[in-house]
Amino acid sequence: RSAGMSVHYGTSVFLSAAFLAVTGQLRDALGLAITNLPGDAPGQLEAYAQNISSINPIATGLTVLSLLILAGWPRISRRIPGPLVVLVLATAATFYLGLDVETIGSRFGSISASIPTPELPDLSFQDVRRLIGPAVTIALLGAIESLLSAVVADGMTGGNHRSNIELVAQGVANTASSIFGGIPATGAIARTATNIKNGGRTPVAGMIHALTLLVITLFFGTLAALVPMAVLSAILLMVAYHMSEWRVFRSELLSPRADVAVMLSVFLLTIFVDLTVAIEVGMVLAAFLFMKQMSDVAGSGVVSITDRGEEGLDDDAVFSYVIPRGVEVFEINGPMFFGATTAFRETLGQVSGRPRVLILRMRNVPVLDATALHTLADVAKRSRRDGTRMLLSGVQPGVRETIMRSAAGAVIGEENIHPAFSLAMKHAGDLVEGRSV
Repeated sequence: RSAGMSVHYGTSVFLSAAFLAVTGQLRDALGLAITNLPGDAPGQLEAYAQNISSINPIATGLTVLSLLILAGWPRISRRIPGPLVVLVLATAATFYLGLDVETIGSRFGSISASIPTPELPDLSFQDVRRLIGPAVTIALLGAIESLLSAVVADGMTGGNHRSNIELVAQGVANTASSIFGGIPATGAIARTATNIKNGGRTPVAGMIHALTLLVITLFFGTLAALVPMAVLSAILLMVAYHMSEWRVFRSELLSPRADVAVMLSVFLLTIFVDLTVAIEVGMVLAAFLFMKQMSDVAGSGVVSITDRGEEGLDDDAVFSYVIPRGVEVFEINGPMFFGATTAFRETLGQVSGRPRVLILRMRNVPVLDATALHTLADVAKRSRRDGTRMLLSGVQPGVRETIMRSAAGAVIGEENIHPAFSLAMKHAGDLVEGRSV
């Protein structure tokens, strides 16, 4: 739940997805006579420009009227969803007035009023290789949108959703629906907010919503075939507007430049290249940015306490002890991982001469990775060659267990790992005085 990173990354994803939704719906919204619409946004815009003369005034007017109703209906009633009102009115007007617009039935044929027969997909290994990329992208988008919907719902209801249950349920449902020929679905911000505004507070409201759609499909499929495509486009355009989060996107442009670069990269790649590529590149860039930030934090947290003196230290500070001559004390703050080991090595390189004892204070190290373990082992070996004993102090139980399970534990030695700084100082005093070996 990395809030800062998810905001920048999620905002760019939603705005770019909304942009793609808008470009994909302009054909039906304007009633353009385009048979094969390209899948990419630049190709779609080029096709619209070339076929603008085929615009259907009736379809365009129906779209504009539907958008006006959708925008103004909440002022009339929040109990009855605006999209339902638009669908009923526009479908009735198209049927009784004989409007010359394309409908669901004229484009896709009649809608089957029966539940599809379950069937497992026949996928070859080549199909799996070809589909794995888009499948991961869809899963990531679904997870982001569903969790964002859940966060929005929490803010409206004062509740607290369970992320794991949300994603597991979504995965099971999408997997099961595919056996019946279904396509992936996610939690939708617009419908979630509408549900809550109409009194929905529990998961039962979502179940009733799903059952209502099932009843409409099974018993009113012939009526659904009469729905104009222009009206569906208007509804989707309104949904795209609400999910775009353009205000958040605009405000995020004032964030640190690195975060803005990730956000704009995802947005532009989605528009000009491909959504799959944008998601993958965005995740890699976000991961690199996170590692850079963690590296900077960890790097700035490796300090030589012996040289820093007394200022700004707490009750368990170094100045509470008499540090014998020949003892150097360094404190490490923050996680130790491969991005921080370079700064760690460089800071230890500031040690003047060859001290008898080198104490590494690790009370503020919550975790370390394999690279950090390897670095600690290398420092211990180098110190031993130089006649220096390396001691670790304030090691948290989880970190200590990690060290002892690895090869670094044998190199450092369990007797040189202390849970408290006082014990490390006593050990260092014994070593300097020759009372310990």
